[in-house]
Amino acid sequence: MSVGTICTRKVITIGADDDLAAAAACMRENHVGYLVVTEPFVGLRTPVGVLTDRDIVIKVMAKGVDPGTLTVGDTMTRDPLVVKEGAEIAETLQKMRGLGVRRVPVVGTAGELAGVLSLDDVVDHLVGQLANIAGSMRNAQRYEQQITR
Repeated sequence: MSVGTICTRKVITIGADDDLAAAAACMRENHVGYLVVTEPFVGLRTPVGVLTDRDIVIKVMAKGVDPGTLTVGDTMTRDPLVVKEGAEIAETLQKMRGLGVRRVPVVGTAGELAGVLSLDDVVDHLVGQLANIAGSMRNAQRYEQQITR
Protein backbone atom coordinates (compact mmCIF):
# COMPACT_ATOMS: atom_id res chain seq x y z
CA MET A 1 0.00 0.00 0.00
CA SER A 2 1.26 3.47 -0.79
CA VAL A 3 1.80 6.49 1.41
CA GLY A 4 -0.64 8.50 -0.71
CA THR A 5 -3.53 6.27 0.32
CA ILE A 6 -3.24 7.05 4.03
CA CYS A 7 -1.51 10.43 4.33
CA THR A 8 -3.28 13.53 5.57
CA ARG A 9 -4.07 15.85 2.67
CA LYS A 10 -4.78 19.00 4.67
CA VAL A 11 -1.33 20.45 5.25
CA ILE A 12 -0.57 23.63 7.14
CA THR A 13 2.26 25.49 5.43
CA ILE A 14 4.34 28.58 6.04
CA GLY A 15 7.07 30.46 4.21
CA ALA A 16 10.74 30.54 5.20
CA ASP A 17 10.65 34.35 5.41
CA ASP A 18 7.78 34.41 7.92
CA ASP A 19 8.75 35.31 11.46
CA LEU A 20 8.92 32.66 14.14
CA ALA A 21 6.14 34.22 16.21
CA ALA A 22 3.80 33.94 13.21
CA ALA A 23 4.74 30.27 12.90
CA ALA A 24 3.99 29.64 16.58
CA ALA A 25 0.66 31.45 16.25
CA CYS A 26 -0.15 29.38 13.14
CA MET A 27 0.56 26.19 15.07
CA ARG A 28 -1.68 27.31 17.93
CA GLU A 29 -4.54 28.39 15.65
CA ASN A 30 -4.45 25.14 13.68
CA HIS A 31 -3.76 22.86 16.67
CA VAL A 32 -0.66 21.37 15.06
CA GLY A 33 2.98 21.04 16.05
CA TYR A 34 4.33 20.67 12.52
CA LEU A 35 4.45 23.07 9.59
CA VAL A 36 5.74 22.35 6.12
CA VAL A 37 7.84 25.22 4.83
CA THR A 38 7.15 25.75 1.14
CA GLU A 39 8.33 27.86 -1.75
CA PRO A 40 6.47 28.38 -4.99
CA PHE A 41 8.02 26.53 -7.93
CA VAL A 42 6.36 26.74 -11.33
CA GLY A 43 3.07 27.63 -9.65
CA LEU A 44 3.26 24.71 -7.22
CA ARG A 45 4.04 24.64 -3.51
CA THR A 46 7.19 22.60 -2.97
CA PRO A 47 8.54 21.65 0.46
CA VAL A 48 11.93 23.13 1.36
CA GLY A 49 11.86 22.49 5.09
CA VAL A 50 9.79 21.64 8.13
CA LEU A 51 9.30 23.40 11.43
CA THR A 52 8.13 21.66 14.57
CA ASP A 53 7.12 22.96 17.96
CA ARG A 54 10.08 20.98 19.26
CA ASP A 55 12.42 22.91 16.92
CA ILE A 56 11.20 26.14 18.49
CA VAL A 57 11.71 24.84 22.01
CA ILE A 58 15.11 23.16 21.49
CA LYS A 59 16.73 25.56 19.02
CA VAL A 60 15.34 28.84 20.33
CA MET A 61 13.67 28.89 23.73
CA ALA A 62 16.03 26.50 25.53
CA LYS A 63 19.02 28.49 24.29
CA GLY A 64 17.53 31.81 25.41
CA VAL A 65 17.43 33.21 21.89
CA ASP A 66 14.93 36.02 21.27
CA PRO A 67 12.34 34.45 18.93
CA GLY A 68 11.42 37.92 17.70
CA THR A 69 14.76 38.13 15.91
CA LEU A 70 14.33 34.91 13.92
CA THR A 71 12.47 33.77 10.83
CA VAL A 72 11.12 30.32 10.07
CA GLY A 73 14.09 29.82 7.74
CA ASP A 74 16.50 30.43 10.61
CA THR A 75 14.96 27.65 12.68
CA MET A 76 13.49 25.10 10.28
CA THR A 77 14.99 21.77 9.35
CA ARG A 78 16.18 22.17 5.78
CA ASP A 79 15.94 19.43 3.16
CA PRO A 80 13.77 17.11 5.26
CA LEU A 81 12.94 13.57 4.31
CA VAL A 82 10.25 13.86 1.62
CA VAL A 83 8.45 10.89 0.08
CA LYS A 84 6.42 10.45 -3.08
CA GLU A 85 2.76 9.53 -2.93
CA GLY A 86 3.51 6.16 -4.50
CA ALA A 87 6.15 5.19 -1.93
CA GLU A 88 5.43 2.05 0.03
CA ILE A 89 4.43 2.56 3.66
CA ALA A 90 6.89 -0.03 5.04
CA GLU A 91 9.84 1.50 3.17
CA THR A 92 8.85 4.98 4.32
CA LEU A 93 8.58 3.83 7.94
CA GLN A 94 12.10 2.42 7.75
CA LYS A 95 13.40 5.78 6.53
CA MET A 96 11.47 7.63 9.23
CA ARG A 97 12.84 5.28 11.87
CA GLY A 98 16.38 5.77 10.63
CA LEU A 99 16.07 9.54 10.97
CA GLY A 100 13.93 9.51 14.10
CA VAL A 101 11.12 11.57 12.54
CA ARG A 102 7.38 11.23 13.16
CA ARG A 103 6.09 13.06 10.09
CA VAL A 104 7.17 13.48 6.48
CA PRO A 105 5.93 15.69 3.66
CA VAL A 106 4.41 13.76 0.77
CA VAL A 107 4.86 15.04 -2.77
CA GLY A 108 3.21 14.36 -6.10
CA THR A 109 4.88 13.52 -9.38
CA ALA A 110 5.92 17.14 -10.05
CA GLY A 111 7.38 17.55 -6.55
CA GLU A 112 4.36 19.50 -5.34
CA LEU A 113 3.22 19.17 -1.74
CA ALA A 114 0.41 16.62 -1.65
CA GLY A 115 0.13 15.73 2.03
CA VAL A 116 1.90 14.72 5.22
CA LEU A 117 2.36 11.20 6.50
CA SER A 118 2.44 10.97 10.28
CA LEU A 119 2.84 8.01 12.56
CA ASP A 120 -0.76 8.72 13.62
CA ASP A 121 -1.87 8.06 10.02
CA VAL A 122 -0.02 4.74 10.05
CA VAL A 123 -1.47 3.73 13.43
CA ASP A 124 -5.00 4.59 12.23
CA HIS A 125 -4.42 2.43 9.16
CA LEU A 126 -3.10 -0.46 11.25
CA VAL A 127 -6.01 -0.24 13.68
CA GLY A 128 -8.39 -0.59 10.74
CA GLN A 129 -6.49 -3.61 9.48
CA LEU A 130 -6.48 -5.20 12.93
CA ALA A 131 -10.25 -4.62 13.19
CA ASN A 132 -10.68 -6.44 9.87
CA ILE A 133 -8.58 -9.35 11.12
CA ALA A 134 -10.50 -9.57 14.40
CA GLY A 135 -13.82 -9.36 12.54
CA SER A 136 -12.75 -12.12 10.19
CA MET A 137 -11.86 -14.38 13.10
CA ARG A 138 -15.18 -13.67 14.87
CA ASN A 139 -17.17 -14.27 11.69
CA ALA A 140 -15.31 -17.53 11.05
CA GLN A 141 -16.29 -18.73 14.51
CA ARG A 142 -19.95 -17.72 13.93
CA TYR A 143 -19.97 -19.47 10.57
CA GLU A 144 -18.50 -22.60 12.11
CA GLN A 145 -21.13 -22.56 14.87
CA GLN A 146 -23.92 -22.23 12.31
CA ILE A 147 -22.78 -25.14 10.15
CA THR A 148 -22.17 -27.46 13.10
CA ARG A 149 -25.69 -27.08 14.51
